Amino acid sequence: MQSNPHNAVILERLPTLRLADVWLVAGCLFQTVWNLDYGRPATQDIFDYDIFYFDDDLSYDAEDRVIRRARALFADLPIRVDLKNQARVHLWYGERFGPGYPQLRSSADGVDRFLIECTRVAARCVDGALELYAPARLDDLFAGVLRPNPLNLRPELFAAKAASLRARWPFLTIAETHA
Repeated sequence: MQSNPHNAVILERLPTLRLADVWLVAGCLFQTVWNLDYGRPATQDIFDYDIFYFDDDLSYDAEDRVIRRARALFADLPIRVDLKNQARVHLWYGERFGPGYPQLRSSADGVDRFLIECTRVAARCVDGALELYAPARLDDLFAGVLRPNPLNLRPELFAAKAASLRARWPFLTIAETHA
């Protein structure tokens, strides 16, 4: 995951934002694995780099201030970095993706609710050491198997996300049921 130079820089700088429960998450991690496993450049076809943090201040203004600080911190990188306060997700998720999204208690809760099981990964540096959060199915990540996450079953969204990933990584396999 740190073989992607953008991931390495983000992980190195992330602590300077001084955010609670902050993690680099999702696509930039699992897509790096798929790229390297299949002999592609580490950064190929990665659209953005997502960062989750958790702050009890649910105001849009507070999140916007953090986004602006991060934008300045990562301005020298030729990538898009997206930050999301996981404490706020329940305020907008239902309107964008459908009802039934709970209020989260941590950044890990947000990772736990990704649509695809093997994409549930997050990383951060703590005291110079890489910490990985991957609650399930690293075997599926390395095998390129996409399964619906039983914690967030949304068949239409899963199908669209899986199709988007397969368009960029055609070797991926879609498993329609949870094993």
